[in-house]
Amino acid sequence: MADLSHFNYQISGNPEGHKLVFLHGLLGSLANWRRITSAFEDRFHILTYDQRGHGRSFQPETGYAPEDYAQDLEDILQELDWGKVHLVGHSMGGRNALEFAYRHPEQLHTLTVVDIGVEASKQAQDSILKLLSLVPRPFSSRKEARLFFSETYPELISYTQNPTALSQYFYSNMTEIEPGKVDWRFSLKGVEESLEKGRERDRWDRIQNLKVPTLYIRGELSEDLSAENFSKILGMNPLIQGQEIKGAGHWVHSDQPDSFIQVLNEFLTLHT
Repeated sequence: MADLSHFNYQISGNPEGHKLVFLHGLLGSLANWRRITSAFEDRFHILTYDQRGHGRSFQPETGYAPEDYAQDLEDILQELDWGKVHLVGHSMGGRNALEFAYRHPEQLHTLTVVDIGVEASKQAQDSILKLLSLVPRPFSSRKEARLFFSETYPELISYTQNPTALSQYFYSNMTEIEPGKVDWRFSLKGVEESLEKGRERDRWDRIQNLKVPTLYIRGELSEDLSAENFSKILGMNPLIQGQEIKGAGHWVHSDQPDSFIQVLNEFLTLHT
């Protein structure tokens, strides 16, 4: 059981408002949501945190299945003495949010899942591992790391949708572990296990069994959630409504923040 001291977290917004929780994606951190949370702080009491193995939170050796992440959220909400919440998750965070909704529907007002499928996918797992394997870490300094990610890495991953943005994102995950050693901020073993456990089997049952109003968001240009699977998800449960955001890839809330805020706000307003 994890306790709150294990996590880097932030609470902001209106203590009198409904509780609203955001879960970041793989390799992410609570900072990924700052542009979005600022738009909701007048009406909601908001929790963001670095999930296990990420950012500045604890990094256990094992325990990176969606079930483990969902249990963390349950422990955190219990310690905060928060009742029902609105839950938003992007990518891996969306999968973890789905798992939480499956286990604890009584603790949710609503669920919002952002650009993640529920099908098993060895290909998706391997593609991320390949991106990580191309990074010659550790680096001897932040300057060396910065040069690699600004000049060399974009060319190595030129086959991706947005190599420059992806390179900057990876660089943001670098930190000085000790003098003369700059390496990943996240747990590499944890990321690898997250990929394996999250994609090793289909989770269509999580969609079928949803019991709370759910908003499912897809980026129009996403390569992570296909239009076919998005349509299949929307047809499986009448509690799910879908929204495709134009001009956005997988990082919907970063690519089109204003559109994302509008869509999420309209959905939350219906249920508060």
